[in-house]
Amino acid sequence: MRFSPSRAFSFLQATKRKQRDVTSRTRLCRLLSSVVIILLWFCPALADSRSDGHNELSPIVLIGIAFVLLIGKVGSEIFERLRQPAVLGELVAGVLFGSLALVGFNAIESLKTDSVIAALAQIGVIILLFEVGLETNLTEMKEVGWSSMLVALAGVVAPFFLGWIVARYFLPDESNLAHIFVGATLCATSIGITARVLRDLGKVKLRESRIILGAAVIDDVLGLLILAVVSGAIQTAATGVSLSASSIAIIAVKALAFLLAAIVAGHFVVPHLLKGIGRFKTSGMLLAFAIVFCFTLAWLAAIVELAPIIGAFAAGLVLDEVHFKPFEESGETPLEELLRPLSTVLVPIFFVLMGLRLDIRSFGRLDIIGFAVVLTLVAIIGKQVCSLAVAERGLNRLAIGVGMIPRGEVGLIFAGIGTGLTLPNIHGMNDPVINSATFSAIVVMVVVTTLVTPPVLKWAFSRKAVYSRTT
Repeated sequence: MRFSPSRAFSFLQATKRKQRDVTSRTRLCRLLSSVVIILLWFCPALADSRSDGHNELSPIVLIGIAFVLLIGKVGSEIFERLRQPAVLGELVAGVLFGSLALVGFNAIESLKTDSVIAALAQIGVIILLFEVGLETNLTEMKEVGWSSMLVALAGVVAPFFLGWIVARYFLPDESNLAHIFVGATLCATSIGITARVLRDLGKVKLRESRIILGAAVIDDVLGLLILAVVSGAIQTAATGVSLSASSIAIIAVKALAFLLAAIVAGHFVVPHLLKGIGRFKTSGMLLAFAIVFCFTLAWLAAIVELAPIIGAFAAGLVLDEVHFKPFEESGETPLEELLRPLSTVLVPIFFVLMGLRLDIRSFGRLDIIGFAVVLTLVAIIGKQVCSLAVAERGLNRLAIGVGMIPRGEVGLIFAGIGTGLTLPNIHGMNDPVINSATFSAIVVMVVVTTLVTPPVLKWAFSRKAVYSRTT
């Protein structure tokens, strides 16, 4: 190869740019670490602060939100550099700082139960499910055909019953509804994490990938319906009313009817609403309308005794991107991009708070460790049943099964909802459906299923390629 001065110069310039990037990132990490230390330094004084009577908002809430956002973003930055999902970084950051009480640092304990931070976390979940609904295309769900439908059904039924059986074995003192709820947390697949892994591997256009993504979307819909039914049954049982097959059927029909009604209303009503909104000249009308629509459906879901995230997901589901074409043609920023700053601030609060609330002392019990290990195994095995449900021939069944493994943010959302539901125990006192020990086991399952998917999926695709070359 002949020496080229221009190539050498380009190489030197690229090397210098990389060195500058590394240096700037190192400085940024040091700066963020310093800010975290400063916040920790002032936390003890702020933890004792109270409202002076003139301001309704306590200073601990302001610094608490700042602290949660900061550690969440630092954690997500670290995990993204390790090519892992940002949500795991936010969760792990919460776990690490929430465990400081074990060494006598109790200043952060008040954040775990602060009502304002908890409300922001719940709003963050609603926004997240709204985004998931926006990314779900009903037309594409129809196009993937029966393969995705069968894979999705297998990926819901098998993990649900396996999780139910494992919960009954390891949690004999808990109610049957608690066992069912644990099974429900294994149903859904994190479409965001799966899509990112496939994109990183350059396999998005494969038929297997289309089936995985289509099945993951259907899994989310089915998982949310199961969540609606189970949480509705728990709320009914908490009032002292005995459950029957007819009452459970009514809850299921109500959840399904809500989704169908939202889709129908979105098809006939939303275009007219958006046409009227488009006549306003005030900036931000599209974002404001979307948030109003999301919160309204979330409120309606709560009114009919469904989880508010069901309404948020339905709102995103019916706001098809076709409806926004007049806005985009007039130069309006796409709705997904308008929502991104809002979700960037609110969504990490939920995952950091979940990490803060995790009690790592639960792992001092061998039964909980065993529960976490077995629950993780059945979560992985249950999704491998998907590979048996693939209707088409000549496809990489193993890759399809592995692609359905990660639970990610969906499993955490389900578990978080379970911690807020209560059932009366044998003494008549209300206990959370998902207690701290069970929550810890579910978090382990979520983390492991999310971490193992990228390398195993890469191996599954390469195994198919090697097999194809040798035959």
